[in-house]
Amino acid sequence: MSRYTGPSWKLGRRLNYSTLETGKELAKRPYGPGKAPGTRAKKLSEYGRQLTEKQKLRFTYGVSEKQFANLFKQAKAKKGVVTGTAFMQLLESRLDNLVYRIGFGRTRRAARQLVNHGHILVNGKKVDIPSYACNAGDVITLKEASKNLKVVVESLESLTVVVPYVEINKETKEGKFIRLPERNELARDIDDSQIVEYYNRKL
Repeated sequence: MSRYTGPSWKLGRRLNYSTLETGKELAKRPYGPGKAPGTRAKKLSEYGRQLTEKQKLRFTYGVSEKQFANLFKQAKAKKGVVTGTAFMQLLESRLDNLVYRIGFGRTRRAARQLVNHGHILVNGKKVDIPSYACNAGDVITLKEASKNLKVVVESLESLTVVVPYVEINKETKEGKFIRLPERNELARDIDDSQIVEYYNRKL
């Protein structure tokens, strides 16, 4: 399955989860698309619950099914780390996600576009691969010619929440990936154990 490129709000309502992490999708219409207000949600099977949790996380980070499954395999191979936590750490370490966390893009989709178009430097070198795996200590900046892009300036101005595992200097438009996040710093509404169960039966 390819990466989802449809409307994010409709997707969030369908999953009953804010994939944009703002809650705006559900604030106005807290029910699925095509359903009347107050309609009782269909009870999911165990597999259905696992699939839903997987989709919530996959669509939040905007990765393809193939990429998602490959990252899970990497997480499962890690020693001394809970698989679900390792999986989410790998997702957070993606370059497009960190560009979003630093505030260069208002959404992960916008951040991915900045990476694709060659605006982003990692430790001073251009990287145009959104799935690039960053390491703790990596410094992420914009090319000098890209620092005054309107979308970047407006995104940084609107940034109000900074996660504790990145440092941001809005003046120099520079960010640093300090460390891997802890599980309690990541999406608490995601039941990663259900995702682990999903892939344990699929892979």
